[in-house]
Amino acid sequence: MKLSNLGIGTMRVNKLDEMYPAQDMLMQSGQLVQYGTGIMGYGTVPLLVKRKMEEIIRECLDEAGLAEVQLPTIQPKEIWEKSGRWDKYIEDGVMLVTESDKGTFCLAPTAEEAVLEFAREKLKSYKHLPATFYQIGEKYRNEIRNRGYLLRGKSFLMMDAYSFDADKEGLEESYENVRNAYLKIAEKIGIDMLPVVADNGAMGGKKSEEMMLVSPIGEDTILYDEKTKTALNTEILEKENYQEYLKEEYGIEDISNFKETKAIELGHIFQLGTRYSDTMKATFTAQDGKEQPYYMGCYGIGVSRMVAAIYELSVIKDENDNIVGIALPEQIAPFKLQIIAKMEDSEKVKAAEEIYEKLNELGIRTILDDRENINFGARIKDAKVLGTPYIAILGGKVENGKVELEKTKTGEKEILSIDELIKKIAKI
Repeated sequence: MKLSNLGIGTMRVNKLDEMYPAQDMLMQSGQLVQYGTGIMGYGTVPLLVKRKMEEIIRECLDEAGLAEVQLPTIQPKEIWEKSGRWDKYIEDGVMLVTESDKGTFCLAPTAEEAVLEFAREKLKSYKHLPATFYQIGEKYRNEIRNRGYLLRGKSFLMMDAYSFDADKEGLEESYENVRNAYLKIAEKIGIDMLPVVADNGAMGGKKSEEMMLVSPIGEDTILYDEKTKTALNTEILEKENYQEYLKEEYGIEDISNFKETKAIELGHIFQLGTRYSDTMKATFTAQDGKEQPYYMGCYGIGVSRMVAAIYELSVIKDENDNIVGIALPEQIAPFKLQIIAKMEDSEKVKAAEEIYEKLNELGIRTILDDRENINFGARIKDAKVLGTPYIAILGGKVENGKVELEKTKTGEKEILSIDELIKKIAKI
């Protein structure tokens, strides 16, 4: 990618938000654009980071045997009335609603109703079970407290999945299958995602876990035992029978060693049982010939929220603890290298273009800073704002045919020939 094609000038970044510096940097540099409270547009780099997240999620869910589908994001009022949730969502002010001469519709905040309508047309017999469907698409909620830029918005990208089984035992197996897939997703992305015992709340059902990232910027307070890697949301303690609930559903008998910490919720998984299939009269023909309701599970990952968390984890600081940029993890960064040449030196410019072309031929996405009328120091600062893990600098300090390679996260530098640089980046 050539920066001149994006119409980017010097990316001046002033005093940053103390809680969310990385996302504030994206806002100030024009990589995120806010259209209204909780409504964001993505520039090229964060958009590609989001797509990389989607790619990893798809890879792990497909490997776990889930089937990808696409459900409508605009849904008729009638299917929500079947489940009994329309009035509740309207009363809570969560639903974004549009009325027309063709009927009343909502922008989907979730998709339990829609997926049940989908499933009843496909899963008519026990022979078709178990099945788990997933989708990745926009969801819409009229959030009262829009905070943390991408962490909580009115429009957000979400992976939502729904399992259908013939009985409770099957549901528990599907739940564990998706739970394990979530942990593989976290491993591939490079984050420590922690299953946290949670309250099902308005979703209903009996058992659920939030997938959390321990972080000081989190809005949830959890109790965490570092030794056993067990955690629970403090909301659980508000249940009258919480001790019995923890023992029966999660095998937790003693929480005296648990300590309070803050965490970001990245996902949530639920065992819903037959709540929705009962209310919406969605059944299958069981082996004995009788109609039985599906046992359902539902599973969500906030993809845009995960992007926000990755960016905040990727902040880099100088020796004085001042934030100087972002260094995205190599497995997530859409561009591995940014090339910066001294524009007044034709030999350096030619060498930069050579590196760019060779890496493109190898299928390695690279940024070439070919902008004119921007000084050399500003280019290097901008590279750190864009988050590339490595920067190739062709300036006055290195002789022709050589490149200074800087690792953005640590500031480590080495002088390489062009061939050595290409081999190193290709290996990375």
